[in-house]
Amino acid sequence: MNASDQGTGSTSGPKRKDARRNQRTLLDAAAAAFVDVGVEAPVRDIAARAGVGMGTIYRHFPTRADLIIAVYRHQVDACAEAGPALLESSPTPYAALAEWIGLFTDFLVTKHGLAAVLQPDNPQFETLHASFLDRLVPVCDQLLDAAADHGEIRPGYAGIELMRGVGNLCIGAGTDPRYDARRMVALLIAGLRRPAGNGAPAGR
Repeated sequence: MNASDQGTGSTSGPKRKDARRNQRTLLDAAAAAFVDVGVEAPVRDIAARAGVGMGTIYRHFPTRADLIIAVYRHQVDACAEAGPALLESSPTPYAALAEWIGLFTDFLVTKHGLAAVLQPDNPQFETLHASFLDRLVPVCDQLLDAAADHGEIRPGYAGIELMRGVGNLCIGAGTDPRYDARRMVALLIAGLRRPAGNGAPAGR
């Protein structure tokens, strides 16, 4: 290490934070483009949304598959982190659940087209799916349990069941422009509500 390298220690932390923030901005822009256009969204459009040059995207993600995988992981992490945060900030657990399911629906719509880039027998596809379940099922379970404990929904629902139901409702989003997956999911979540006036506990 030379003398000039030794003098950079105090700025390496902020630089790393800036790099992480810039990458999050890029991934958020790519995710938004995927929702609007699909996973084949032009790189120049993603770069414009992120406010960076196309070279910046290619430097971080040499192939489109690299970018899609990164967006997938980024959104899984964001969904996982959002659950506990929504329980803290929302007026009720059911409100937190409904908002989280909305985020999850957006993720599934963004995820549409991933299979066209990764073959099902690709080890990366299996790893991504496993991480998806490991991160998100416990979060959905936590939200459902909190809403049930608060007397807002019927007890006994499992996170994996609800997530599969939402996933099935999102299938038509990429094939029929008239199909509104978010509206259908909202109807599903409304159906979880416990009927009013049945003597349910008010919660903790």
